[in-house]
Amino acid sequence: MTHWTIILLATKAVEETAEGGLFDINATLPLMAIQFLILVALLNVVFYKPLTKAIDERSEYVRSQISQGRERKEKSENLAIQYEQEIREVRKKSQAIIAAAQTEAQKTIAAESQAAQQEALAERQKAAQEIEAQKAEAFGVLEAQVDELSKQILTKLLGPELV
Repeated sequence: MTHWTIILLATKAVEETAEGGLFDINATLPLMAIQFLILVALLNVVFYKPLTKAIDERSEYVRSQISQGRERKEKSENLAIQYEQEIREVRKKSQAIIAAAQTEAQKTIAAESQAAQQEALAERQKAAQEIEAQKAEAFGVLEAQVDELSKQILTKLLGPELV
C-alpha cells in the first residue's frame, strides 16, 4: 500500500513539473518501482520468512528450556526439603539411640562398679577372717609356747619335783 502511494506521489510530481525539471518521468520510474517491489517480495520469501521462522523456533526452544528449568528447580527444591526433613528425623533417632546407649552404659558401669565393690568387700572380709584365724592360731600357738616356757621356767626355778 505504501508503495502505491509513493508511485502516486511520484506521478503527481511529474505532472506538476515540466519536462527537464527536477524529475524527468519516463518509463524508468515505474520499472524501478516494480524492481523494488520484486526485491521486497524476494527478500521476504528468501530471507525474512526463514529468519523469522528460525527466530520463532529459537524463542520457543528458549521458553521450553526455561519451563523445564523451572520444573527441575521446583523438583530439586522439593527433594532438598524432603531430604532435610529426613536428615532431621535421622538425627533425632540417632540422638535417641546415643542417649539410650549412654544410659545403658551408665547402668552397666554402675552395676559393674557395685559388683566390684561387693567383690572387694567380700575379699576384704575374707582377708579379715583369714587374719583373725591366723591371729587366733598364732595366739593359740603362742599361748601353748608361753605355757611351755612357763613350765620350763618354773621347772628350772623350782625344780622338777615341785612343778
